[in-house]
Amino acid sequence: MLGGCGAWPAAGQACSGYLLEHDGFRLLLDPGYAVLPRLLERAAAEQVDAVLISHGHPDHCADLNPLLRARALREDPPPALPVHTLPGAIDAVLALDRPGMLQDAYRLREFTAGSGFEVGPFRVASWDLPHFVPNAGLRLSAGGRSLAYTGDTGPSPDLVELARDTDLFLAEATYPYQVPCEDSTFLSSALQAGQYADRAGTGRLLLTHLWPRSDPAAALDAARRGCFCPVDVARAGQVVDLDWPSPRSSL
Repeated sequence: MLGGCGAWPAAGQACSGYLLEHDGFRLLLDPGYAVLPRLLERAAAEQVDAVLISHGHPDHCADLNPLLRARALREDPPPALPVHTLPGAIDAVLALDRPGMLQDAYRLREFTAGSGFEVGPFRVASWDLPHFVPNAGLRLSAGGRSLAYTGDTGPSPDLVELARDTDLFLAEATYPYQVPCEDSTFLSSALQAGQYADRAGTGRLLLTHLWPRSDPAAALDAARRGCFCPVDVARAGQVVDLDWPSPRSSL
């Protein structure tokens, strides 16, 4: 886990950002604000093999820009980085630099929510989930293991199918118990995440995108009221090995 803050990064933290590794392939999922410095503690920019982005809010994609700069401005630039995202989702991020500056640093691979595709060794299935902007829920499978990720989403019956029988459910939980009325169609609570995880029969639930000043203990309490599987809160530096019986923190 590279970060798990929603909206903006708290002091010393980062927004949504997750590094998935399988058979030597590194996939960066959602490079939000402040994710790049966390990534560089684990791998060089040129060692990222692909990027997958759930939606276009900057707390999920803004650090694509410095990642591409770190690759493009080397004396020996690596091959163009495949970037998989919804149509138009990262246009604003790609427009931050002068025209053409980063054009050789990436290859855009747009997909529509509801489609399936492959990224390296990962098989990806996607769902169109409700948010303020188009958002893709993502299910990644490799080596007989599976992970479901909501991006940011409001309530949807598709969340059960997204997470069904997965080893790990990485779920947005901006609020602990109740989402304010004005956001209730487009964001979720930890309580809701726990309920969906229980209905889906997922092996483990990992809460992410918590409001920066919220209490992780309250989120855990809320989620545990909804499900009986192991629950934790995503923390920067945390490593989850799906071949291990429980999450463990990196050194």
